[in-house]
Amino acid sequence: MSEEENRPYIGGQAVLEGVMMRSPHSFAIAVRRADGSISMKERPFEIKASSWSKIPFVRGMATLVESLRLGSEALRFSAELFEKDMEAAEQAEAKPKDAKSTAKKAAPLSVFSAFGLVLAQVFGRADGEPGGSSSGEEEEGRQPNTMALMTIVMVVFMVALPQLLAWGTSTLFKMQLDVRSAKFQLLTGAFKLIVVLGYLAMIRRVPEIYRVFQYHGAEHKTISTYEAREELVVANAKKQTTLHPRCGTTFLIMTVLVSIAIWTALGPLMPRFGGSKAVEQITFFLMKLPFLPVLAGITFEIQRFTARYCLTGPLRALLWPGFLVQKITTIEPDDAQLEIALASMRATLWREKVGPETKKPTSDSEVLAFPSYEALLETPELRAA
Repeated sequence: MSEEENRPYIGGQAVLEGVMMRSPHSFAIAVRRADGSISMKERPFEIKASSWSKIPFVRGMATLVESLRLGSEALRFSAELFEKDMEAAEQAEAKPKDAKSTAKKAAPLSVFSAFGLVLAQVFGRADGEPGGSSSGEEEEGRQPNTMALMTIVMVVFMVALPQLLAWGTSTLFKMQLDVRSAKFQLLTGAFKLIVVLGYLAMIRRVPEIYRVFQYHGAEHKTISTYEAREELVVANAKKQTTLHPRCGTTFLIMTVLVSIAIWTALGPLMPRFGGSKAVEQITFFLMKLPFLPVLAGITFEIQRFTARYCLTGPLRALLWPGFLVQKITTIEPDDAQLEIALASMRATLWREKVGPETKKPTSDSEVLAFPSYEALLETPELRAA
């Protein structure tokens, strides 16, 4: 086996004021606190290989589900720290606050967290490819609710809303398009692209999301530095691009394009059921739902191929749609944000090196705290990673 094949495969995800990194045996989240310090959570991450994880078109769903689970854990951790820092800032203002004013402060964060969860899951699919399933007993109780929320949101935004807009347009302009026709499916696909791109462009303007996109860029730069076998320092990471072929944004836009192609071809072949136009729309929508895992599996295989064989030469053009959308979801990070991504990477590599039984560096508590990035590097284990 070559040296390259022996290297641990690292993936990641941006969270609130932080970055999560994962590898075959490690999972780490580093978050920048409001006072400039760094809070870190890391633990062993054991891949439990299954027969499903090796079957083409099926392994994509297994990987996606695992990424959603890890992504929700990472976002929850960062959101809890984010809320603590907000509460501390409010107390520091030394102004009397009644319950009503506190509720007004908390409400926007709750809404933001819901949107952030969706974003994190989309971005979390992609830079890593763990496969199989992992340990993580602490999250099992809350995972079904997270998965249900994610499924509902994605079905509404990726399936129901575009079809509703296409039906409304067809009715408004008296186009009289059959829901199964190729033209209707192309119109639905166009609205799907508009919804996804419009949503991403809109939330990019939210200050907190803008910073998440910066950390997304920092995550990509750090992973690219690692893959280039360069020293994990800020200077080297700054030189890298914010774009990455395995990004979850690329997976998202590929899923949209794959769905347009498949439904344009299969739509006319779907069975016709009697009833009103509304009944036809609802019936066709319901027939689409069982195909969603198939779409995800196909997209996974396409992205797997392009990320491995289309990095150079004419086939690189296949990566351009994803790169163009990544221009929205990744933003050039500052040095402090790169430090967080590098800290998370170092913790992940440390765990890969020492194995799951070794205690955490400098502390046995669940959350490690460092007053600065320089202090973190003074920990021999993380400095040598």
